[in-house]
Amino acid sequence: MLFNSFSFLVFFPAVVLLYFLSPYRYRWSLLLVASCAFYMAFIPYYILILGGTIVVDYFAGIYIERQEEIRRRKLFLIISVCGNIGVLAAFKYFNFFLKNIEEAMQYFGFGSHLELYLQIALPIGLSFHTFQAMSYTIEVYRGNQPAERNFIKYALYVMFFPQLVAGPIERPQSLLPQFNFNYDVDYNRIVSGLKQMLWGFFKKIVVADRLAAVVKQVYGDIDNHDGCTLMIATYMFAIQIYCDFSGYSDIAIGAAKVLGINLRENFRTPYFSLSIKEFWRRWHISLSTWFKDYVYIPLGGKKVGRWRWFYNLLIVFLLSGLWHGANWTFIVWGLLHGLYIIFGHFLKKYFNWIFFEYENQPTTTGYLLKLIKVVITFNLVAFAWIFFRATSVDEAFSIILKIFTFQDYIGFKGLSLFKISDSTSFYVLFFIVGLFIASDFFMNRLLTQEKIIKSKFVNVVLYAGVLAFILIFGHFSDTKFIYFQF
Repeated sequence: MLFNSFSFLVFFPAVVLLYFLSPYRYRWSLLLVASCAFYMAFIPYYILILGGTIVVDYFAGIYIERQEEIRRRKLFLIISVCGNIGVLAAFKYFNFFLKNIEEAMQYFGFGSHLELYLQIALPIGLSFHTFQAMSYTIEVYRGNQPAERNFIKYALYVMFFPQLVAGPIERPQSLLPQFNFNYDVDYNRIVSGLKQMLWGFFKKIVVADRLAAVVKQVYGDIDNHDGCTLMIATYMFAIQIYCDFSGYSDIAIGAAKVLGINLRENFRTPYFSLSIKEFWRRWHISLSTWFKDYVYIPLGGKKVGRWRWFYNLLIVFLLSGLWHGANWTFIVWGLLHGLYIIFGHFLKKYFNWIFFEYENQPTTTGYLLKLIKVVITFNLVAFAWIFFRATSVDEAFSIILKIFTFQDYIGFKGLSLFKISDSTSFYVLFFIVGLFIASDFFMNRLLTQEKIIKSKFVNVVLYAGVLAFILIFGHFSDTKFIYFQF
């Protein structure tokens, strides 16, 4: 079930109403049933796969806690992790690895076609709830989380419908304890949650989906578009994917808040970052911290020699890229970010004398230097998005080659964006994007520091304006969220 569908507009109020009308002891069962219905709206029988992994991890957590010998505790952890990764590998990576093995065999003259490809659809949100499930058994193994004996609450931890499909990826010590409290109707909390949901719908329906229509046409026919058009479409995709994914997160966090559940922040205005390292502290925070806690730090983090640290970084970003999809484009995208951080480490000392003397001073020079760093960081991120959006590495390099064919920029004569649609639509689109960029920083502070605007009248006018924008300029097409495919 899509958040931006009519079905959800019926489903969510009904669940909220039944939730608060139900006796406390039945509420978590109700939410689990609702979460099952939400998930089954996509491919119903895949609920069996999710249910199977939930049963395995539920008992694995209990057995890990019961064992006194570290060897036996580790055994049950390995069973749980292998089970989760096995399902992920079978559905998401089996065909990818098989195809690459086949191509390698043919390259060295060994081979024929391997008739072993699986013709199956990827369960929606598989990477998200797999990582959340692994967090549970790992934390039980580490002694940071007691094993959950209530099967319904554990199943709900994995399947909680607001964040089931695309996160945020929660930790058990953060989410599970919240299922032990009974939440009454709280007007301020519900209003706050609805505000955040509304802002998320604005990002998705007004900004992301309008940009998606243009980006799809340009990237779908790169041969007939010039470098200038491809560059603008790349910037559009950077805004599109941010609004699409952070919009989902806002809707998920807001929906959970209405029910009394607090989910972790997943985005913190990442395109205002001053470096790539800072960008990853503000983009998809729940995934970044997952890799940090369960991969980067166990590898030694930064408390190792310089070259081993570089190795740790590249491993983490390679896995991050592979997590996003079974395609070399995602792997290159991840490694590119790892290389950004490594080169930034080498360049930092050479640029410190330029930036850090004035950067933190509240002067025009200080603000200008920060702006320069923001622009550089954004352009590096946007360049990497080319690999993320392209269907192949070869296509990505073709796009890059065109973008850096500078004669296309002379007088913007080759600009082909206006051939896609009428110019009025683009003026409206550019206005919406500009308005969004200007308001994103403000809205982020408004949602996290609700005392900024105390006037109820101003709040009503502000959010009524957001709703009006959605109704007037929204692109209503039940378009899936980009991260649903992961």
